[in-house]
Amino acid sequence: MTHFVWLAILLPLLGAVANGIIAVRRPDSRRLVSFIGVGVLLGAFAVSLGVLREVAAGHGEATKLLLWQWIPVSDRLTIDLALQVDQLSAVMLMVITGVGSLIHLFSVGYMQEDPGYARYFAYLNLFVAFMLVLVLGASLPVSFIGWEGVGLCSYLLIGFWFEVDANSDAGKKAFLANRIGDFGVLIAMFMLWWHVGTLDYAALAEKAPAVLPYGGTIATTIALFLFLGCTGKSAQIPLFTWLPDAMAGPTPVSALIHAATMVTAGVFLVVRTGVIFALAPVAMEVVAITGALTAFFAATIALRQNDIKKVLAYSTVSQLGYMFLAVGTGAFAAGIFHLVTHAFFKALLFLGAGSVIHSMHHAQHHAGSHADPQDMRNMGGLRKAMPWTFILMAIATLAIAGLPPLSGFFSKDEILAAAFARGETNGLYRVAWGLGLAAALMTAYYMSRLMAMTFLGTFRGGSDVEPHLHEAPAVMTAPLAVLGILSVIGGALNLPSFVGGSHGLEHWLEPVTEPATRLMDALVMPHGSVEYALIAGAIAIAITGLVVGVRSTLRSTIPTPAEAPAETGIRRLLYGKYFIDELYQKLFVGPLVWFSRRVLWQGFDQFLVDRMAVGGTARVAQGLGWLGSRLQNGQVAFYVTLFAVGVVLILRTLVG
Repeated sequence: MTHFVWLAILLPLLGAVANGIIAVRRPDSRRLVSFIGVGVLLGAFAVSLGVLREVAAGHGEATKLLLWQWIPVSDRLTIDLALQVDQLSAVMLMVITGVGSLIHLFSVGYMQEDPGYARYFAYLNLFVAFMLVLVLGASLPVSFIGWEGVGLCSYLLIGFWFEVDANSDAGKKAFLANRIGDFGVLIAMFMLWWHVGTLDYAALAEKAPAVLPYGGTIATTIALFLFLGCTGKSAQIPLFTWLPDAMAGPTPVSALIHAATMVTAGVFLVVRTGVIFALAPVAMEVVAITGALTAFFAATIALRQNDIKKVLAYSTVSQLGYMFLAVGTGAFAAGIFHLVTHAFFKALLFLGAGSVIHSMHHAQHHAGSHADPQDMRNMGGLRKAMPWTFILMAIATLAIAGLPPLSGFFSKDEILAAAFARGETNGLYRVAWGLGLAAALMTAYYMSRLMAMTFLGTFRGGSDVEPHLHEAPAVMTAPLAVLGILSVIGGALNLPSFVGGSHGLEHWLEPVTEPATRLMDALVMPHGSVEYALIAGAIAIAITGLVVGVRSTLRSTIPTPAEAPAETGIRRLLYGKYFIDELYQKLFVGPLVWFSRRVLWQGFDQFLVDRMAVGGTARVAQGLGWLGSRLQNGQVAFYVTLFAVGVVLILRTLVG
């Protein structure tokens, strides 16, 4: 099956083409669109299962599948369109196609009444196809096709309801923020080719240590440019502002972007090019501290958001910070482990939020209400009408908060333990560990606040709306149930030794991560009393955050948006997201718009090109024409005079 891994890409690509044609010719063929849209993902998942089985039986050997020669420039530059199947790509295949299939199935119910149903599934299939290209590429240029493709699809899906300006603006913001990061990846590729002579992942892992000095300027620069690309794609400081605005798209899109595909691409790239980062310890420190700061910073913002999807969006930014903290310490397997478990519980949270929004929207429509169906201040008491959604989202909340034995506990605990261990020799990592611990406390708090405002207490959306609230249909709750099971048992993928595990995922990824880890100082994880103290502290922090979050939320009446007083002080700062968007507007967007309008458009285009070049040439031609018309006046005497003057001038020139 490994040699047919290209089918995993081809199936969703064909689904995108087919649904795109249907969107143009037969947009009301919803049953056919559903069959194609979900069917191709299930087919890709079946291919992924076969690939996983063969990789497991392959004794660690990677398989490179050459499709065709792509860029044959010379003997020094020949880039093949090739796919690489190994332990890392197999894990990513399973996450993308598995969780992606559940999100596609959920979308059948969520988007059923949308007039752009066929167009939606065409975009969604294309999104998955490009993400699979990204993780299966055998070289940076091939992965870059998928890298750019998911950027394009995110623009199309975030701005799916483009009739509203705010939605199309959010799509453009995501597209432009990612272009900044893409510039970094391109520069890194140029430098790698110049200094190492290859862009193939396997060849880079072999040649880079022999060519690039450890800790040298070249390796550090390349790694930092690669990380610039990762900060854009995975929404890290300073390029994180596009991801919360991505909530403008349909909720299943948010689940796909945040849980299973695009935002994990940066973490994947760091692990895939781990040898380059291992050669640059300064870059590793930058990755770790940026991840820790992002985890802390985004968690503080989530504390005061009232839009249910915005809370989850900043939660994603924060959890991605944990993943970069992991890979920045050299715990590559821990980063991938959290990537996988996060895909389970975050997809569950987003799809659960989608079920809530779906129910609120329908209930408000029947009651004639125009309240915001995403504002948690309009919710409350929904566990009565939506018991299954409540239970499943509660499981995901406990998982992301880090309570054992749920999946998030094991993956987050391993990251914090790795940062603590690396801090024994480098104090910067101990600071990163402290930031991660504080972010864990806030994560438990804002998630329990979300659950309390949404499901507990009394309903605040109006007595005329409440009777119409209902549980989501089976096509939407079934994917939630599967994700709920995965959120519970997902930690079994990499159980630590203190519970009798053998770090299965870590050993599975060793053939991929070993070339990088052998270049770094060994990471000696805490053990004995220190390990148990860290575990106890993490559990205590999770419980404290959960209890305080629920109690502080329900101890007083929650005002509706119309009754809520204006935020002041630190609450206003957090609710306003530190006004980072406004700061970027003043520092970058405003001056760039001014320069574009006043200098490039009015100064260069209108004045120099239009008025001086085009208009000036026209005026010169017009003036010459006018002068010529004055000379052609039809008077013989005037012509004779000009003739005589001309003869005199010629003779004078000849004589002189």
